[in-house]
Amino acid sequence: MKHRFLLVLLALLPVLADAQQKSAPKKAPAASPKFDPKQRPRNLSDEQLLDLVQRQTFRYFWDFGHPVSGMARERSNRSFDYGDEVVTTGGTGFGLMAILVAAERKWITREQAAERTLKIVNFLWKADMYHGVFPHWMDGATGKTIRFSLKDDGGDLVETAFLYEGLICARQYFTGNTPAESQLRNKILWMWENVEWSWHTQGGQNVLYWHWSPNNGWSMNHQIHGWNECLITYVLAAASPKYAIDKKVYDQGWATGSYFRNGKQFYNTTLPLGFDLGGPLFFSHYSFLGLDPRGLKDQYADYWQQNQAHTRINYAYCVDNPKKFKGYGPDCWGLTASDSYQGYAAHSPTEDLSVISPTAALSAMPYAPKESMAALKHFYNDLGDNIWSEYGFVDGFSEQQNWYAKSHLAIDQGPIVAMIENHRTGLLWKLFMSSPDVQRGLTKLGFESPQLKK
Repeated sequence: MKHRFLLVLLALLPVLADAQQKSAPKKAPAASPKFDPKQRPRNLSDEQLLDLVQRQTFRYFWDFGHPVSGMARERSNRSFDYGDEVVTTGGTGFGLMAILVAAERKWITREQAAERTLKIVNFLWKADMYHGVFPHWMDGATGKTIRFSLKDDGGDLVETAFLYEGLICARQYFTGNTPAESQLRNKILWMWENVEWSWHTQGGQNVLYWHWSPNNGWSMNHQIHGWNECLITYVLAAASPKYAIDKKVYDQGWATGSYFRNGKQFYNTTLPLGFDLGGPLFFSHYSFLGLDPRGLKDQYADYWQQNQAHTRINYAYCVDNPKKFKGYGPDCWGLTASDSYQGYAAHSPTEDLSVISPTAALSAMPYAPKESMAALKHFYNDLGDNIWSEYGFVDGFSEQQNWYAKSHLAIDQGPIVAMIENHRTGLLWKLFMSSPDVQRGLTKLGFESPQLKK
């Protein structure tokens, strides 16, 4: 939750990146036409619409990826006094998954996908890391750390987990004998083996810590407790070939958060874990881009039931619409962290600013396919003039405030591509769960899953 809620504290209203263009000299070639959402294709079938939304959203990572590193840019507009150089570790992990989807659907060739993935891997190989752990933000040209907050200038374990969620999928996908595929497999393995997850127990405590920095040590002192988006961090820490944590770190660290167990009913739906009314929907997305929740259980929860319940409650709240915001309803729902007319905010039923974030409903496609498809059609067919763009849907909108974002964020665009694909084919779930290391980590922590080999 640090990522989202620190951004809330940091955020100022985004300052648009597009500097006013100087008038072109005479005889200059005509500028490429500006994207016009009103020209979008109409009367699409459900499958055609899913194809279009995935492919258009993928362009955020492919066309807008950093030209030097290939990494995913943090956002499509400038903010926080940083410019175009800021790339994001976790968002790049999500972008890698989008690249695999694109290769599988033949929007790009397998060779192109391997080449871009290797470009990213070679950049990471030389980039700043701290005990094998990458920072939250980097300079996309140099690989140098860009400070995320005053003392957050070192390793970020959760962002690194999101990155490796994508890298492990890539390693399982690129099994060919070409030089590019062989090299990226080897380099991903070497980097993965050298992430010191156990270092982040701060001297052997039974909990993982989010940050460590050579300048500030453990001074941020942010323990990673559940329930939120960080389950993948503990799974990968247990899966590590060389620096694994014990199960007691999971039980005494992750599973003892103040908001871990719930068990109460909201809108006639029992919520096993987490905040009352579920919190922002990204909790049920980020860890589960790779981690297959179908039949995934441990002593604390059935994670398919958890994620479905979270989604149903979020949907039911928007349909109920207790604040009577304009636009909310069965085809316009989904509260999660995103940009808003007040800056960045962690939207949820308990922090409802009238802002719908398209990534919320679209990334919930596996959990509520009928409701998500209704939202997708409404967003595209009815609201598309205001929210459809060259990179898919914008980050958020409020009909109540007549506000429509111009921005896109990597961590919101990536789950749209990945989770729609998991709903359609299960591609990323199959890849991630096929990793022997992931299998070992899940087994070690006491998970059951139909995909775990006995």
